[in-house]
Amino acid sequence: MNEIRFPVKTGEYENRFFDSTIWNDFVYRDDDVVIASYAKAGTTLVQQIVAQLIFNGKEDVEISKISPWLDSVYPDKATKLNLVESQTHRRFLKTHLPVGSLVFSPRAKYIYICRDGRDIVWSLYDHQSALRQETQTELNANGEKPGRLRVMAPPQALIVDYFTDWLNQDGHPFWPFWEGIRSWWSIRHLPNVLIVHFANLIEDMPGEIRRIAKFLDTPIDESQWEAIIRHCSFDYMKTHAARYVPLGTGLWKEGGKAFFSKGKNARWQDVLPTELSDQYQRRAVKELGEDCARWLATGKSR
Repeated sequence: MNEIRFPVKTGEYENRFFDSTIWNDFVYRDDDVVIASYAKAGTTLVQQIVAQLIFNGKEDVEISKISPWLDSVYPDKATKLNLVESQTHRRFLKTHLPVGSLVFSPRAKYIYICRDGRDIVWSLYDHQSALRQETQTELNANGEKPGRLRVMAPPQALIVDYFTDWLNQDGHPFWPFWEGIRSWWSIRHLPNVLIVHFANLIEDMPGEIRRIAKFLDTPIDESQWEAIIRHCSFDYMKTHAARYVPLGTGLWKEGGKAFFSKGKNARWQDVLPTELSDQYQRRAVKELGEDCARWLATGKSR
């Protein structure tokens, strides 16, 4: 029988968004859940799904307060570590790191969410537009020690030009796109890793929730099933945005509701020129290989 080989950390990932060194000090528990993705791939939705499974359909779980983006530069490392260390429920954490910058536990469970990069860019554009520019001044004035947190300015380019820059500069103005997907795809065979796709979550939410529950070894209370489904709907989460938006409602317009843009795919299809779409697809195959590129585009293996 072949021994299972788990990933080891190969380097730090530090920029204006990340401080991966926090994982060096984080103490895992055996039932921890780590939810990983590139930005705007469906991370908050999967956090809500996991929360609903852990808390059995409870309505008012505030994932923005209990499920931190652990490797974000804000809030500071001590604040986040103290928060998760004090928790007595099953913990579920968020990361946007590639595998090699994470300390990996053989006993924790990891869920990685994929989404077509073209869909991601359309959501990133809205995401960047939804940030309150006053937030930086407020943080500084209130003495909250934002550290390296710098609120991004609204996009200055039209969406097609924004996409072109993102593709040609690998994730600009955020962080590299292909590396993370490639790294998580390479460990999809591990027993404690589950790969999910945003398109499948939209197409078959109940089926994907049951799939995630099975992976987490979390029995579903059927008497709470309808509540779980309702609480994971886009409309419900947008209505109650304050419970879910990362870093609190003060960062986002409309009291956090602007964080939830459309919750749909394929908005690029009638806007993105064919040659740019084809360029993206060729790049995906080059970076990821045909099987992973197909999965990224469709959520289907064949």
